[in-house]
Amino acid sequence: MDERYGLGVPRTLAEACDPKRTALLVYDMQVGVLAQIGDGERVLGKVAEVVAAARAAGVRTFFLRHVTLPTELMGASQLRMWRAWQRVERAADVVSPFPPDAEHTSIVPELRPTAAEAVVDKITMSAFEGTWLDIALRDCGITTVAVVGVALEIGIEPTVRHAADLGYVPVLVTDACGAGDRRAAERSVEALRFAGDTLLTTADEFRAALSVSGT
Repeated sequence: MDERYGLGVPRTLAEACDPKRTALLVYDMQVGVLAQIGDGERVLGKVAEVVAAARAAGVRTFFLRHVTLPTELMGASQLRMWRAWQRVERAADVVSPFPPDAEHTSIVPELRPTAAEAVVDKITMSAFEGTWLDIALRDCGITTVAVVGVALEIGIEPTVRHAADLGYVPVLVTDACGAGDRRAAERSVEALRFAGDTLLTTADEFRAALSVSGT
């Protein structure tokens, strides 16, 4: 561990991933979202591996869930975004795609959160904007956030960047992330690699790092 002014500055994945100070963010692994991912089964398998490793190591785990407001409560920004995503001509044609109580809005049953985990609902792409996530993480003394789920090019990249801006060490488990557009996802990974504040790793490497850090 590198040090300066009494601060430990991680050099390696294992140094960053102390299970007591690491949280796992499982991004939008929802029935209706995963169904839009071409290799959804592969992604689900890898995410399940990471979640199992986190649970075994005692890592605090938060599931993110994208929900949508009734159209009567959507503002201009939300209506504009969903008009584009739903490929309709008028804001009047937008429908609310992920009502909180809809079955397709729920976390996939293979990853059902335990009583020791929490689900964070959001209407934004960054998991930190407008939610209680940052408050909960800081209250638990979390310094590192590992991110898995979908979609890398839509919500995961903004969440990882926001995490770095908030002072966390972001860890992106690249093979446990899915995308709707492969090329866009590759650009996101390369942009994060270039910026340099995110640790890029794989499910196997992350599991090994938790094992080393927890001993």
